[in-house]
Amino acid sequence: MASGFRLIFATSLLLALLDLCRGSTIGICYGRNADDLPTPDKAAQLVQLHNIKYVRIYDSNIQVLKAFGNTGVELMIGVPNSDLLAFSQYQSNADTWLKNSILPYYPATKITYITVGAEVTESPSNFSAQVVPAMRNVLTALKKVGLSKKIKVSTTHSLGVLSRSFPPSAGAFNSSHASFLKPLLEFLAENQSPFMVDIYPYYAYRDSPSNVTLDYALFESSSDVIDPNTGLLYTNMLDAQIDAIYYALMALNFKTIKIMVTETGWPSKGSPKETAATPDNAQTYNTNLIRHVINDTGTPAKPGERLDIYIFSLFNENRKPGLDSERNWGLFYPDQTSVYNLDFTGKGSADVITQANVTSSNVTTWCIASSKASELDLQNALDWACGPGNVDCTAIQPSQPCFEPDNTVAHASFAFNNYYQQNGATDVACSFGGTGIKVDKNPSYDSCIYMTAGSNKTVASNTTAISSTSSFATMNRVPTWMFSCLLGTFMLVLSKS
Repeated sequence: MASGFRLIFATSLLLALLDLCRGSTIGICYGRNADDLPTPDKAAQLVQLHNIKYVRIYDSNIQVLKAFGNTGVELMIGVPNSDLLAFSQYQSNADTWLKNSILPYYPATKITYITVGAEVTESPSNFSAQVVPAMRNVLTALKKVGLSKKIKVSTTHSLGVLSRSFPPSAGAFNSSHASFLKPLLEFLAENQSPFMVDIYPYYAYRDSPSNVTLDYALFESSSDVIDPNTGLLYTNMLDAQIDAIYYALMALNFKTIKIMVTETGWPSKGSPKETAATPDNAQTYNTNLIRHVINDTGTPAKPGERLDIYIFSLFNENRKPGLDSERNWGLFYPDQTSVYNLDFTGKGSADVITQANVTSSNVTTWCIASSKASELDLQNALDWACGPGNVDCTAIQPSQPCFEPDNTVAHASFAFNNYYQQNGATDVACSFGGTGIKVDKNPSYDSCIYMTAGSNKTVASNTTAISSTSSFATMNRVPTWMFSCLLGTFMLVLSKS
């Protein structure tokens, strides 16, 4: 009996250790409010190519769930506001939805979060009263099938749920939402679910440029903003807005609820009055955001606190209503070319690659496929290069000069190099999800000639930044002493069982 208990305790400790070792993460939102998007299969392939490990969708579309099956990508799915009434009224509706829309695809499709409703306090319809009952019914449905510990239930909010956000230490929830928030926060605390919030420094700057500097919104500020109550220094608006929520939660004595940013980003294009909506600013914001998150620095009020943040969004969505900026938040165009160059690892340069700034080094380099990469990763990268990457792959077709040797490494090497040379011969253009490597020895052979940057080829105007071997901005760091202590305890308990 004691032995069994120790084994159970050891297993629980190991799971806690693994969760602790998982650092801050960056994911992406996959909205589909458009009529020109690639199929879900192609979107999933694009996500995999960039080693993106966390994706948020806004419903439970069957084709999307199928597309992400067996990819290892962790999916956040949503119950739309329009379904809240049905889910809140009858437990059977939540049970049926789970049975028909989730269970057939789980666990091949790795669903980890369900958002029940989205920004309900911003909706003209009165959905607020339906949210918590609907969340309870979804949780009960999960408990019935033993998934309540594996799939967390929450709902998303806009920053408008606060009545005050500056200074951060004075953060407070809007009292008009009290009847909605109290049971919601109790639910989150009881079930260890995160408080999910959509935060956009872009709007803060756009709507109040006299009070918010562009540099502060873009993580580029050279001066600090001081919270007069705590003395904490803030170098960017996102941290200040997150801490305002922390303080609002603490004011209501909810000190254990974690915060997850389920949307943030910057538009690359806007209406004439939206002067800050530019590719350069979007690139700067998202690049600095990724760097900030993967450094695991947390926020001034919560240093070292893990942050899970989702960038909005994967594609531009041409059917979204409102100002021009609403249709231009995507990192990619519908044809899967990038809107601007973005280093998903947070380690490289944020310079935009254009014909004017192609690498000027006198050393000629080529890009080839790594022999250590898996066959599947190479094939995915090769398919992308010859498709959305716009590489001319004629030379690796049968009877063509680069078809032999007929293997994936050789074919991928040729395609990788073409993409690399056509897109500025930069480190980013050769990473291919970690499957590409740069060499200074000409890989050409026989009549198979590998192009160089000086060849008469057109440099693509839209380049796609492909991540390195690190997954999409996921760092798994934990203090060494803590890891050693927990691991030692786990081994001790296990040895006595």
